[in-house]
Amino acid sequence: MSGRPLALVVEDADDQVALLRRHLDRAGFDVFAVADAESAISAFAEIEPVLAVIDLLLPGISGQECARLVQERFPGCFLVISSVLDAADYPPADAALPKPITGADLRAILDRMPR
Repeated sequence: MSGRPLALVVEDADDQVALLRRHLDRAGFDVFAVADAESAISAFAEIEPVLAVIDLLLPGISGQECARLVQERFPGCFLVISSVLDAADYPPADAALPKPITGADLRAILDRMPR
């Protein structure tokens, strides 16, 4: 481990993963990115994220269920929901990151995150 805080990214679109990885790395995070909720859940024993960015529209287990499980397993994790859905339909979270994601929007959220 690098000693940097870990960000969990659950996103099935490669371009969005690349964007998030680039910005989170620049912000000082190691990134653990997976394409579905099942992969995130199976890694819970090996990871300790301080930040999670979860897409709502995922194959298999929904992003809503994944977000609930992340909050349950990692209560101190800063949860960010990202989706093309209307933000009013997002589950409770620390921040909303509507798509299309921009670096400026992500940086604004990271600036509000407790460190």
